[in-house]
Amino acid sequence: MRLSVLKPEYDNLWNSCQIRPEWLERTKKVVLNIQAKRDRYESVGTQTNIPWYFIGCIHNMEASLNFNSHLHNGDSLKARTHRVPKDRPLNPPKNGWDIGYSWEESAADALIMKDFHTAQDWSIPAQLWRLELYNGFGYRLHHPDVLTPYLWSGTHHYTKGKYVADNKWSAVAISEQVGAAAILKLLLPEIK
Repeated sequence: MRLSVLKPEYDNLWNSCQIRPEWLERTKKVVLNIQAKRDRYESVGTQTNIPWYFIGCIHNMEASLNFNSHLHNGDSLKARTHRVPKDRPLNPPKNGWDIGYSWEESAADALIMKDFHTAQDWSIPAQLWRLELYNGFGYRLHHPDVLTPYLWSGTHHYTKGKYVADNKWSAVAISEQVGAAAILKLLLPEIK
């Protein structure tokens, strides 16, 4: 799934995207929590050349903004990841196994693993593509009638259908997590 092919679709979805009124307060709360930790996201962003708010979105999606969890998938920082992607980071923790990984070293590993640190294009469509890439294109490939809730939950672009576990699909399950596009809709106008 190439960005150049999907860019017009992301543009159209972004431009027509509206946060559902019943999701607005929940989305605002997530945005405030991301903004409150901007310094931590910026520290990883400086190492990786990735916008801090993009890192904050992934942190919300993968670890519910928990700084004791891997950015890769929300597993505990006390050990390498055990869920997909498994056995990350490859290097041992800088401060030893008795302490475990710092959130920053794990986050940098997760982003570099995806080659996001080499990206030059950080337009909205490129960010949406990278966010979908981070989570996987399972919706697009196997359930094209459902836009990924990873991006669109909380907006009028998503109603139901989700993976309830790795490779386990439910057509009736509804994501309760605020999607990354909804977060970006409120966060980006606030960035100064």
